[in-house]
Amino acid sequence: MLLHEIIIAGFGGQGILSAGRLLAYAGMVDDMEVSFLPSYGPEMRGGTANCMVEISSEPIASPVLNNCSALIVMNNPSLEKFESWVKPGGVLITDSTLVQKKVKRTDIKVIEVPATHLANEAGNKTYSNIILLGKLIKETGCVKVECFEKALYSVLSKKKHYMIPEEMEILKVGMEF
Repeated sequence: MLLHEIIIAGFGGQGILSAGRLLAYAGMVDDMEVSFLPSYGPEMRGGTANCMVEISSEPIASPVLNNCSALIVMNNPSLEKFESWVKPGGVLITDSTLVQKKVKRTDIKVIEVPATHLANEAGNKTYSNIILLGKLIKETGCVKVECFEKALYSVLSKKKHYMIPEEMEILKVGMEF
């Protein structure tokens, strides 16, 4: 059975929930079973936000995760909250531009990506989540790149489809980091 249990966490406004939706759609495009469970405070932008995404070759019993095989964190509070949730042998990816705390665990693979810095260099800081998804996809194989591109066409409004080629280039930046 193929199963990816992913948590993406940070502040509202960083594209946390959008990133989760994109992964879930990409899994659906690939005919996988998926679940997507968003969670955010009433503050939304600036408040905490996280989502749980499961991508599986078998039916998913519950969208709620108690641990995960992969974690993306985009702020210090999310690292503090979710670091212990990563299963031994799992992957933890941080936006090292924003996460100054160091991961304490030695039984997981830790990857620090300066995603916000790289996105700013590319001219659009909102791409930091796409950079981190690129690294996640490269490390875990949770979705196929071509399925991710198809998901962008499903998730983004038609008026934003002109951005998709650039977003795919940004995804590659994350994959190659």
